[in-house]
Amino acid sequence: MTHKLNTIRDNDGARSPRKLLGRGIGSGKGKTCGRGGKGQTARSGVAINGFEGGQTPIYRRLPKRGFVNIHRIHLYELDFYKITQILEKHTFEKDAQIDRELLIKLGYMPRHLKGVSLLANGTPTKGIKVAVTRATKKAQALLEKAGGSLIIE
Repeated sequence: MTHKLNTIRDNDGARSPRKLLGRGIGSGKGKTCGRGGKGQTARSGVAINGFEGGQTPIYRRLPKRGFVNIHRIHLYELDFYKITQILEKHTFEKDAQIDRELLIKLGYMPRHLKGVSLLANGTPTKGIKVAVTRATKKAQALLEKAGGSLIIE
């Protein structure tokens, strides 16, 4: 079916008419127009979230604590349990290596994480080449003992 400019319409329910306010009791939005009684919240331009009637609000009474490190690198935590799982589920060439791109391609790691951290959970079953952003000393020792090699990117 071809569309012409004079036949294009919105989908059904895509636009609904504005609710008319203040048009009598029968409309359901008469008199106060859904704003309750009188006072500050009945007026326009109200922003009283966190306002506690003039007393010092809780966010100013409590002490500030800690900080957010804006330079933190979000890493995917890779351990030998996950490596074993990957090797069992997938087949690789002889000189293949496990790195960020492979983990993303296989669906183990989300793309928004900036690197991979190798942890020493579990034991490596066979030697494999692993390319990571950082690794613990224990993980590095376990991998080399199993005949694998570690590349720090």
